[in-house]
Amino acid sequence: MGADRDARAVRDPCAGSAAELREALVRRMAASGALRDPAWRAAFAAVPRHLFVPYYYVSTFAGYERLWSGDSDPDRRERWLRGAYADGPLATRVRDGELVSSGSRPSLMARMLEALEVADGHRVLEIGAGTGYNAALLAHRLGDPLVTTVELDPEIAESARGHLAAAGHHPTVITGDGARGCPARAPFDRVIATCALPSVPPAWLPQCAPGGLIIAPLANGLVVLRVRAEGHAEGRFLHTPAYFVPLRGGGPVRTSVPHVGGLPRRVAESGQFCFLLTLTAGVLDPHEALSLWQREGRPERERFGVTVSGDSQWAWLDDPEGPYAWPLDAPGPAR
Repeated sequence: MGADRDARAVRDPCAGSAAELREALVRRMAASGALRDPAWRAAFAAVPRHLFVPYYYVSTFAGYERLWSGDSDPDRRERWLRGAYADGPLATRVRDGELVSSGSRPSLMARMLEALEVADGHRVLEIGAGTGYNAALLAHRLGDPLVTTVELDPEIAESARGHLAAAGHHPTVITGDGARGCPARAPFDRVIATCALPSVPPAWLPQCAPGGLIIAPLANGLVVLRVRAEGHAEGRFLHTPAYFVPLRGGGPVRTSVPHVGGLPRRVAESGQFCFLLTLTAGVLDPHEALSLWQREGRPERERFGVTVSGDSQWAWLDDPEGPYAWPLDAPGPAR
């Protein structure tokens, strides 16, 4: 692996400038509290993000502007490289004006990876390979053989393989439906999804070892589930808000906030209230959600959780068996 990295540094004309920008990014993330674990700090310091985003798009009034590593204009190349090491998301695939793949904000990735609580020897399944950068961080921490990443789009999957190889990593990249997991390489100790979900795919739980963790974006939040037994998992949301490209083929995803007309502006713009609205979409109307939110002391994300049990799964406030619970798998009356 050391020889691979040395050879990569010789081939990469941006290596010197990129290393300085990468060190600065790691310092900023650590100072913000997003990067506490020394092992993950080492991974972010070592893995060259710019190799995973040889081009990306920035929003303009006219649509999208493409920045790329091979631009003949040195100022635009400099913009591309600095953008690759900014602590922000990057639009990496746009089709017919629609964003279909992106690189996540590094500080959000760090929070998710730390919440995954990996240990040496853990086998990890990633849902949504995207650029391959997150898989590279996992591979740096755990080793290539213990990391599997699944991507539905064959073009994106092949691109991720190329990026990973350029960075000196070779985890298993599977082209397939992430909702089905990867039974051929199970069991997994950890599952991490980097795409927004309508609910937790049932196929993941039997592929997890008992005591395993699943972290997944749901309703503009991140839920961390502990697998108690085959077919049963439970856990709470992190404080961190999260916005991801939806899992393709997984059904409607609760990411957009329902219409909130008629509510006070300060309430309608509250991130915590919008999280509740999104989580209970199709079950509670905005005024019912507002009444609950105010009555329960304006609860933050950490007071909400999710239970998956057999064919059912529901979100809840404070207690999975308490009075406030809403189905995730199909719209219907609150329990």
